[in-house]
Amino acid sequence: MEKKGPSVADTVIGEGNTTIWKMCGLDKSTCLTVLFDLSSSDRANTPGAVNPQLYLQFLTSYQSPDGQLVLRVTTVTRRWVDSSVSSEELVQGFDQETAAVVMARFASLKMETEETFDATRWLDRFLIRLCSKFGDYRKDDPSSLTLNPSFSLFPQFMFNLRRSQFVQVFNNSPDETAYFRMLLNRENISNAAVMIQPSLISYSFNSLPAPALLDVASIAADRILLLDSYFSVVIFHGMTIAQWRNLGYQNQPEHQAFAQLLRAPQDDAQAVIRDRFPVPRLVVCDQHGSQARFLLAKLNPSATYNNAHEMAAGSDVIFTDDVSLQVFFEHLQRLAVQS
Repeated sequence: MEKKGPSVADTVIGEGNTTIWKMCGLDKSTCLTVLFDLSSSDRANTPGAVNPQLYLQFLTSYQSPDGQLVLRVTTVTRRWVDSSVSSEELVQGFDQETAAVVMARFASLKMETEETFDATRWLDRFLIRLCSKFGDYRKDDPSSLTLNPSFSLFPQFMFNLRRSQFVQVFNNSPDETAYFRMLLNRENISNAAVMIQPSLISYSFNSLPAPALLDVASIAADRILLLDSYFSVVIFHGMTIAQWRNLGYQNQPEHQAFAQLLRAPQDDAQAVIRDRFPVPRLVVCDQHGSQARFLLAKLNPSATYNNAHEMAAGSDVIFTDDVSLQVFFEHLQRLAVQS
């Protein structure tokens, strides 16, 4: 609404330069990002402040479906932390999923508004600086780098964000990219985190359904995988499972366990789809089938044509020149500890 005030920051990010915003609609799952900047006067007053608490207040006025005008006041409090003295409290309060979503929204905005912006390099530099500042290590010794549990999953989120449809826009139409980013900017943290780093569940005869690593090593001939990447839900049958299904084993009375194994991911996929709007694309595919690309594109390529000979029988390889998470982390270690 372009209403200026003393609390308007000099740096404009997104819809900035104002203290009041107007939206066409809000619902229970609307989730907005508000970025704050500490001014130099605030920084000077922080360490010796009489009150160590910081207060933020949001006033939301809206018209409910029955025509009533409602004013909701939300007050949030946080402790001031002087990071020059100790960053321990700052580290303990770090939320990895939220940080990943904020970075995805910020990178998407910069890609739309800055012509020569290189999102991959920007994310890499940000992550290197973060690990260099908050990691524990000996100078110039990459193997010594360790991250606090509050940060340990963040590099993995950044690795998947670099490979996501928000950053790698090739192969998507401008309309699709705009649609992906629109939903990223309004969905809640758990949904947006799944857009960046999909969830993978494994189904097999020997165990109950269990979360699996988002890695090509999770593929096995006697296993079914269910991938939820928010925009699509993929049911992936291993080679042996697909052969048994094609032979009709699930229709024979003595193979009831196999029929249940085939049914379980279908039921779970329908449960995911039922609660989601817009409805995601459901892809049912088999190992080595053309539709398997919907799963392979999201997996960490720990096995490629370069090291296929090391893989177990029945597993799969990804034909790509992309680096794996392990190689990405090795580079990160080396750059973060440089003097």
